[in-house]
Amino acid sequence: MGEGSEVALHPIGRVLKGRPSGEGGHHWETEVAELEIEPAWAGALDGIEDFTHIWVVWWVDRFKSPPDALRVRPERRQELPLVGIFATRSPHRPNPIALTAVRLLERRGPVLRVQGLDAYEGTPILDIKPYLRRGDMIPEAQVPDWLERLWRSHDAERKG
Repeated sequence: MGEGSEVALHPIGRVLKGRPSGEGGHHWETEVAELEIEPAWAGALDGIEDFTHIWVVWWVDRFKSPPDALRVRPERRQELPLVGIFATRSPHRPNPIALTAVRLLERRGPVLRVQGLDAYEGTPILDIKPYLRRGDMIPEAQVPDWLERLWRSHDAERKG
């Protein structure tokens, strides 16, 4: 971007019910959250209830400063390799924008009930997009071995 370039983002809503502030853990995938869209944008939701899944773009507002390192150990786990922050879902980012695919359970006017949102209560919502089976789903996508190991650890922690 050239000198003087500016990006302005304006929330379209907030997370009414989500992860309580300060709550850690990895059980958000099964939790139900509620998003309230501002009245000025409520009409933009028309037709969204015909989708089973949506993308929620949100602002990671709990982390005000830029990352202090370009490389991290995912979830600060010492058994995992040091990787660049762009290879993780760390909330510490140069621009704290998050994107989560969620199951849309219900629309009640300007309120969307979703499952699988990792945002906290009060988090600003920047955009909503439909999840498209054609284009968004990439069956041949691959992930690194360390991520497969991390997921196995999460599964074991949930069972134990």
